[in-house]
Amino acid sequence: MSLSSIRAILTLAIFLAWTVLLIPVQILLIKTGSPLMRSLPHAYHRSVAWLLRVRVRRVGHAPALAPTLFVSNHISWLDIVVLSAVLPASFIAKHEVGTWPFFGTLARLQRTVFVERENRRRTAEHRDEMRERLEQGDNLILFPEGTSSDGLRIHSFKSAFFAAAEHPVRGRMLNVQPVSIGYARLNHMPVGRRWMRIFAWVGDEDLVPHLWRFLKAGPCEAVVELHQPVTMEDFASRKGMAAWCHQRVLEGLSDINAGRAPGDRSLPRPHHHHVHGHVAAAPAAGETPASLPPA
Repeated sequence: MSLSSIRAILTLAIFLAWTVLLIPVQILLIKTGSPLMRSLPHAYHRSVAWLLRVRVRRVGHAPALAPTLFVSNHISWLDIVVLSAVLPASFIAKHEVGTWPFFGTLARLQRTVFVERENRRRTAEHRDEMRERLEQGDNLILFPEGTSSDGLRIHSFKSAFFAAAEHPVRGRMLNVQPVSIGYARLNHMPVGRRWMRIFAWVGDEDLVPHLWRFLKAGPCEAVVELHQPVTMEDFASRKGMAAWCHQRVLEGLSDINAGRAPGDRSLPRPHHHHVHGHVAAAPAAGETPASLPPA
């Protein structure tokens, strides 16, 4: 057996033991309504990132006042660990995640909001559930692509997911903050297109083989860029907000994949930022950046 396989087995064993130890603690915190039910998953995922040898580099800051709706591109199951290590927040996930063995339990313990993304008749119900959680002071993380990408492209953002931002929450318009997540280095080398498959979990690939391949791969660096937060008051419609957030996230992913420092981010300009649905590409290291629509 190779050294990488032995390391992967030990990592998996420690992860399972640590997780099983903390599950009853989180159950108790939720049942008692303790504020620690929000912070324990944050601390837990910071420890998991360390265990998985994922160095998380954050760029930018989250708003000081909760709640905030964070909208991020989605590459892999690893996004959950990385984003939760940076942001004390719960996720919005597709309904099927809650039925998964073990990982569905972890999602419920992080107080994930489950939505049926293809069931438009329940859109209003899901919007109200999100707003209720936001009214309680919970930050939420949304993947508005509705699926994961290959780490090099970003699907268009579905504007229906931004409905919760159309009305005041806790007496003010909701902060919506775009977030770019990317995987920049593996074994201290740029990831690029060649090694992105180590991170990207797309299509019908089974989780276990992908997880095993990642555990054997080596230490890596994830980058999370928190862009300027906005509110619906900055836009004429939620479609405009979705398009603007998409552009900001794409800019960030482009910089991460190309190994560039974050550039200047333009302010929103309502009525001038509509982008037709498409799949946009973010360049890998050494490649020319994809052309972006004007802000």
